[in-house]
Amino acid sequence: MIISRTPVRVSFCGGGTDVDWFSNSEPNGGLVTSLALARHIHVTVNARFDEKVRVSYSEMEIVDDFEDLQHELIREAMRMTGVTSGVEITTIADVPSRGTGLGSSSTVTVGLLNALHRFAGREVAAAQLAEEACRIEIDILGQPIGRQDQYAAAFGGLNSISFDSNGVVVEPLNLGDEVFGRLEEEFTLVFTGHSRSASSVLSEQPEDEADRLARLRVIRAQADEARAHLECGDLEGLGALLEEAWQAKRGITASVSNAELDALHDRLMAAGASGAKLLGAGGGGFFLVHGAASLRQRLAAELGDEHRIIPLAVDHDGSTIIHDGSE
Repeated sequence: MIISRTPVRVSFCGGGTDVDWFSNSEPNGGLVTSLALARHIHVTVNARFDEKVRVSYSEMEIVDDFEDLQHELIREAMRMTGVTSGVEITTIADVPSRGTGLGSSSTVTVGLLNALHRFAGREVAAAQLAEEACRIEIDILGQPIGRQDQYAAAFGGLNSISFDSNGVVVEPLNLGDEVFGRLEEEFTLVFTGHSRSASSVLSEQPEDEADRLARLRVIRAQADEARAHLECGDLEGLGALLEEAWQAKRGITASVSNAELDALHDRLMAAGASGAKLLGAGGGGFFLVHGAASLRQRLAAELGDEHRIIPLAVDHDGSTIIHDGSE
C-alpha cells in the first residue's frame, strides 16, 4: 500500500492573478504569496486481487475499465501515470474536499499523482507533480482555474510564486522561527459554513471587464506587499493588507460575496480583527483573519458553534509519501 499526504493552501495575496489569461498577458505576470496549511488530504493506493478499479471518496465506484470512472481527477491521474487497472484508491480529507477556498481539488490531484507514481515505482519531484496536476485540471479538463494551488500543494512551505508565459517559479520565504510562530498565533481560519465551486465563480463573466482587470492589477501588487511584510516580520501590516485585498477582490464579480458573507466579515472585524479576507474564488469557504494572539478566543466566544475555527499552522513538507508498503 502507498499513502501520500498533501497539504491544502492559504493565499495571503495575489489570488486570481495566477490564471493564464492574466499572467500570460501582463508585463509582470501573476504573483501569489501563499503558504501550505497543515491540513491534509491523504490518498491510498493498494493492489487488488483482480484487475478491476475501486475508488472511494465521498462516493464509491467499482469499474472494469478506468475510462468509466466518474471522478475525473482520478481517471486522468491514472491515465497520466499509466496505473490503469488492478488498484483500489481512497481519498481522505482533513477539511471538506471542495469549495472551501483552500485549493483542495488541486491537492487531491497532486496527492493522487504522487501516490500513483510511487505505486508504479517512480519517485517524482515536486515540480513535476505540480506541472502534471496543472495539465490535468487546466489543459485536459478545461477548468477555468489558476496554477497556484498545485504548486503550493506540491512544494509546501511559505512561498512567493510567480506565473508568466515562461512558466512558474516558486521562491521560498525563509522566515525565522519567531515569525512562523507569530503567524500561527495571529492568523485564524473561520469557516463560513458554505462552499461553492471555484470553477463556477471563476467562469462568471464580470459586468465590467476593465474594472476586473484593474482590480487584478491591484491584487498582483498586493502580493509583493505581502511578501515585504512577511520578510520584515510586520504581521500587523499584513493583516491590514488582507482587508485591502478583500475590498479589491469582492467587487470582481457578484458571486465573490453576498449579504451573509459581508455580515460575517463585519462580525470578525467588530471582534477585533485587523483584517479578514475570504480565501479562494469566493462565494463561501474560509475567511483568513488576522488579529492579536487573544483574538482567537474572542472569535470563539462571539461565533460559538456557528462557525468552525481553525488555527493557522504551516506544512513545510509539501506532498509526501508517508507509507510505502513495497519497500
